[in-house]
Amino acid sequence: MRILGIIPSRFGSTRFPGKPLIDIEGKSMIQRVYQQAIQSSCLSNLIVATDDNRIFNHVVDFGGHVIMTSSKHQNGTERCGEVISTIVDEYDFVVNIQGDEPFISPDQIDLLCTNLDQDIEVATLVKQEFDKNMFTNPNCIKAVFDNLDFAIYFSRSGIPYSQNRSENDGFFKHIGIYAYRFDILKTIAHLPPGVLELAESLEQLRWLENGFKIKILETFIQSQSIDTPNDLEKLIKNINLINL
Repeated sequence: MRILGIIPSRFGSTRFPGKPLIDIEGKSMIQRVYQQAIQSSCLSNLIVATDDNRIFNHVVDFGGHVIMTSSKHQNGTERCGEVISTIVDEYDFVVNIQGDEPFISPDQIDLLCTNLDQDIEVATLVKQEFDKNMFTNPNCIKAVFDNLDFAIYFSRSGIPYSQNRSENDGFFKHIGIYAYRFDILKTIAHLPPGVLELAESLEQLRWLENGFKIKILETFIQSQSIDTPNDLEKLIKNINLINL
């Protein structure tokens, strides 16, 4: 199976402008993401997709493969869609790797890839969480899924709601890495925003609204994303706990 890894990377983040180029112990964030992802045993190719010349030139400088894309994309999926429209090679699946997880584990990418088959349209990861503060945190995306491990809904709110919820009750938080079947990506990259997506600001709801099925896989690895300067500060304080 041929699988293309794409790391969407834009400079103009609302909460943290320029974060792909921030320094983390001597390497930029985008370089760390790339060097982690390229260790995956499942990816046939890995590309950074950016809309900024500074990121483009930086990736070239550290020896990565990069493609310039439009600045008009609303999300990473649309950026991935542009990439596959410009390349000649055909792949079975495309994996959208978040550009703000500098220490993403290659094992998470491999978990996603090794569970793919041609019956899957889209797949993603979740991790069980017990922190009650995260349950009410709108930046922690919650996922609920059926008995066949297909997504029912994703939300910034605490779901599923329980009238008798205890401190020991867990929930599943979404880990934002996606695998799209090649032909499915060509379609969903051009879908208009949906009502649920606009309400929650979650792109995966656009696919559910249009009848696409998202396969859920469970990971036991804790991801560390950087959304704000405060997240970076916390990561630097705990840098000794991470295998650099």
